[in-house]
Amino acid sequence: MPYRAPLADYHLLHRILDLPGLTATGLFAHASPDVVDQILAEAARLSETTLAPLNRVGDQHPARLVNGKVVTSPGFAEGYRAIAEGGWIGMAASPDHGGMGLPLTVTAAVNEMMGAACLALQLNPLMAQGQIEALESHASPQLQAIYLPRLISGEWCATMNLTEPQAGSDVGALTTRAEPRGDGTFAITGRKIFITWADNDFSANVCHLVLARLPDGGPGTRGISLFMVPKFLPDAAGRPGPRNAIRVARLEEKLGLHGSPTAELLFEGATGWLVGQPHKGMAAMFTMMNNARLGVGMQGVSVAEAALQQAWAWAKDRRQGKTPDGSATILGHADVRRMLAEMRLHSFAARAIGLACACASDRARATGDAAWAARAALLTPIAKAYGTDTGALVANLGIQIHGGMGFIEETGAAQFARDVRVTQIYEGTNGIQAMDLVGRKFMDGGAAAYALLDEIDRSARAAADHSTDALIAATGALRSTTSRLLASDQNDRFAGAVPYLAAFARILGVHYHLAAAALDARRAPLARLAVTRLLPEVPGLLALSETGAADLYALTEALVVP
Repeated sequence: MPYRAPLADYHLLHRILDLPGLTATGLFAHASPDVVDQILAEAARLSETTLAPLNRVGDQHPARLVNGKVVTSPGFAEGYRAIAEGGWIGMAASPDHGGMGLPLTVTAAVNEMMGAACLALQLNPLMAQGQIEALESHASPQLQAIYLPRLISGEWCATMNLTEPQAGSDVGALTTRAEPRGDGTFAITGRKIFITWADNDFSANVCHLVLARLPDGGPGTRGISLFMVPKFLPDAAGRPGPRNAIRVARLEEKLGLHGSPTAELLFEGATGWLVGQPHKGMAAMFTMMNNARLGVGMQGVSVAEAALQQAWAWAKDRRQGKTPDGSATILGHADVRRMLAEMRLHSFAARAIGLACACASDRARATGDAAWAARAALLTPIAKAYGTDTGALVANLGIQIHGGMGFIEETGAAQFARDVRVTQIYEGTNGIQAMDLVGRKFMDGGAAAYALLDEIDRSARAAADHSTDALIAATGALRSTTSRLLASDQNDRFAGAVPYLAAFARILGVHYHLAAAALDARRAPLARLAVTRLLPEVPGLLALSETGAADLYALTEALVVP
């Protein structure tokens, strides 16, 4: 089944999140509802007609490293040019350097469409968008003048370089060095792995943001600095010049996302420029990482939507056996309907949470209100973890609906599961996201979490509908668990962080399903399913979140390993 963008969901969620009210602010005054509708429609056309045909191509004809040069999948250069020439990379970027200045809420929807069409290619502009925000926030005016216009236009591409073989998620253990040369530049030496879109054969330059340690940088993350290290060294006018001392050592052989060249990069005294303050690199990189975390969460939603659409098409046409209701296809089986319902419920819920996170970020920028900034920070780990967990869940259910044919590559159902699996790992594993939620995001004493739960509770009570009783009860239970976790040992909190995040996500999801039904009566059956199918999971998840860590540490190797 050809991919079709879920425009109806976006329009409905924009009403729920009051996007018109956001665009009425001075910062986003140019993004009127009519303009946003036109943008979404055009992005849908590009995704459906130009990008979607590339998805299978990238999987079957992966990027290659030939004589030290990356050769991208057939059609990817043309697909990238269509994205760049349409101005899609700089949607949320400042107009000062050629961006559109659109709300992140709009960008998130567009990115979801493009990711559903061809996730391997969409990873490229996502990296640029995160780097653009980091440079806007932390780079010197000189660096901004050279790099931002070219990143926004798509003339140059971008990467982020954190991970090293010996460090993994422990970024503070990195060993990449930055030696000052005395002329404002630094010699960067080290090895980075898992670099998404580390190189390509269609852009004039590739701009690497690299974490490295200055000679006087202390141990751990506090001693790390951030550097811009381009593939080609630009002159004062921004024209790419000599090749920098950066080498693609190899392309990683991955489970999925074969069209996206993920590489090991060697920096061999490469020339770099400091971004932000010395030893403050993590703060600058976190700007890009938080942007990417929301983006990756929406990538999970992307794959969920694509997998759902294909599974639905298969189920409505597949004839196999007798069904209880006499239907001609497997749609007549209750279990098939259960799986499709679960796929749809989680997909919409994850989309709503991701867009709510983006909208909170937009409102923080537009108003300067710290409460909105706290809301965006709270929702970021939920959007990333739940969005990608949803992508993996829905992709696997899609294989199940296809039956044996789902395990056969020719149907394409397996590609969704392979492609989405890494999203649960990169930009901070989902376990790290959950620990961030109950750790750093609880440093306000739970104020941001309680404020969001208050909002859900008020909305449910105002509905004056018996269907909201279960949501009110679940919200109260989540509030009680939050209070107990705040009073508990941090490691006990961490042990229950993943189920706590899952419970929070389900309550948020049901909240948005009910809000959608209140605006569109046709959504009422789906909202009822959300109440009856998602909320019953919450008590068990909350019980797990309060179990603590003692039983985990009581395990010995003899009990775990045969």
